[in-house]
Amino acid sequence: ATTEIYTTAKSSAASDVYKRQKRKSANKSHILTKMTTKRKRQLRGTSMIDKNDKVLIDRMMRAK
Repeated sequence: ATTEIYTTAKSSAASDVYKRQKRKSANKSHILTKMTTKRKRQLRGTSMIDKNDKVLIDRMMRAK
């Protein structure tokens, strides 16, 4: 059986838009000794921004 690999080429503009839609978790910068290991592990990843905040975040990103 042969396997074919299909790749989709994304433009860099589309990639930039996707990067701007991700956010990190809060409360993960200091005073980590009193936080449980489970809590720190759950704060590790990224998540997507809420659709209601998208307009405000785009406005902030343009201001720089």
